[in-house]
Amino acid sequence: MASNPIVDMRDIQFVLFELFDIERLGRFPAFAGLGRAECEESLRLAERISTDILYDANREADRVGIGYDPATGEVHIPAGMKKALAAYYDAGFLRIADSHDEGGMGMPETIAFSCNEIFTAASLSFFTYPILGHGNATLLRNFGTDEQRALYLENILSGHWGGTMCLTEPGAGSDVGALLTKATRLPDGGFRISGRKTFISSGDGDLYENIIHFVLARIEGDPAGTKGISLFIVPKYPLRADGSFGPRNDVLCTGIEHKMGLHGSATCAMSFGENGGCVGQLLGNEREGMRMMFQMINEARLAVARQGLAVGSSAYLHALAYARERLQGSDPADASAKGPVPIIRHPDVRRMLLRMRSYVEGMRMLAYYTALQIDTARHAAGSEAAEAGALVDFLIPICKAGCTDSGVLVASEAVQVHGGYGFCADYPVEQLYRDVRITPIWEGTNAIQSLDLVMRKMLLDPGQKMYGLWRERVMRTISESGGRVDGRYVSLVERAVGALDAAVAAMKARYESRDLLQVYADATVLQQAFFMASLAWMHLWGLAAVTEKLGVKPEGEPAGMEDDAEKSFYYGRALASRHYLGAEFPLFFGQIESVLAGERAVVESTPAFFSGA
Repeated sequence: MASNPIVDMRDIQFVLFELFDIERLGRFPAFAGLGRAECEESLRLAERISTDILYDANREADRVGIGYDPATGEVHIPAGMKKALAAYYDAGFLRIADSHDEGGMGMPETIAFSCNEIFTAASLSFFTYPILGHGNATLLRNFGTDEQRALYLENILSGHWGGTMCLTEPGAGSDVGALLTKATRLPDGGFRISGRKTFISSGDGDLYENIIHFVLARIEGDPAGTKGISLFIVPKYPLRADGSFGPRNDVLCTGIEHKMGLHGSATCAMSFGENGGCVGQLLGNEREGMRMMFQMINEARLAVARQGLAVGSSAYLHALAYARERLQGSDPADASAKGPVPIIRHPDVRRMLLRMRSYVEGMRMLAYYTALQIDTARHAAGSEAAEAGALVDFLIPICKAGCTDSGVLVASEAVQVHGGYGFCADYPVEQLYRDVRITPIWEGTNAIQSLDLVMRKMLLDPGQKMYGLWRERVMRTISESGGRVDGRYVSLVERAVGALDAAVAAMKARYESRDLLQVYADATVLQQAFFMASLAWMHLWGLAAVTEKLGVKPEGEPAGMEDDAEKSFYYGRALASRHYLGAEFPLFFGQIESVLAGERAVVESTPAFFSGA
């Protein structure tokens, strides 16, 4: 049973320690001696900060919003967010997965991921602040000079300074190669930066003493497109030789975006060099800005997948609490009963709750599995590390697109469970729905994820090795589930693998015949099918695990289990997996039929055929 309104801590423990047995990471020297108690201590601390401080700060920030003074360009962050961030930094969570040599806590990425799910479930706005600074620190470690690392790293990681990633420009949207921001060489080796950026998370504010902007720009004379882009470090306050702040750089927030959600996150329009005085330093090599940025983008995309999971978790638990308390209607299972009953007694409400739970728990298993592969790729050797890295590459677009779409779906269902009250600000679910809607858009829209999966990770992958590896892991779970899980669920997932084989072959044939528009038109549907199949894989794995815990196949009347908290948890988890496999997953085959049909209406359409003014 969940002990807080945002995440089911018992399920987090199940996935980490019982399903994936992450204590096995202790075989790597970096995690020698890793134990469950140490991991759970971090999880409990994340839970306390999130429920005691951050949860209420999130509601306050949504009501108050970000303050902006157009006369000075100053941005003000709600006080509750400052308190929560201070607790987060003081507890060392920004550096939880950094090695001891780097001043971190040396925990696995999988544990960091789960702790950050808890924080994000308490406030999606909150996590837009520290995550960007950590991303900048990663790039500084990998590409910065010794001088740059000495200037910036410790202040960013300690939480004194913040960070941004300035990619998007007005009118360019997802087409980063169309940027107009310009870098002009200076005699001292620096660069004068001029241009405008938009949708910049944490672009300004009074949370930090200084903000270190990482800005994509094109050096004068360099080629058009993404190949001509470089990356620059542009501090809000440049540093003097003695480490003190110099005069403010010519960097200004020209306005904050008025968004449907994320009211606690400072999303800024930024001007660089409006008065000709913005100075920055090159990071890494010239014309390698996108290569460096993509290293961070992969990490960021999994973080966005976590956002979909986290908001879905919070939305489900709020809907569950409401359904247990809201009295309405007669008991459909007992016509003789008098008085209204909690709406959780109504089958359609239970259907919605099981649907929500099945997606949340499926997302959690898939996202944690991906984080576990990151740990393995970093610390294993040889083929084990190579396979883990390939799985990460393959699963990132599936996780990002699938978890964010599902986060929106679960939040929408939570509103529906609340009825008319769900549409009102009296309950948190309307904010959750508003907040999560950005996640399918940012860090590469889900259409971009679909093209990445289908083109780069399959059709352009020699021998389709990544798909073959994913397929082999799924088939292994199918084999290991035989005799432990009802055969109808096992055969359903096995049949799905064959259906994906056919869909991938059809897409390959279209690609080889240069029918690229049809490939592009069907990419999103195929990505959605892969996500559904990946959740089915996870649910089959999880169902086999809880069957072992229960000692019996979890089907039929759960006699005697409702009074046993542990058995009740396992049986409830089994019901969620059964619901997904038996009621949700059959929709997958319609997606496959859509891909195989090759309907050409999209390809044949032109702007002239769309009606309307």
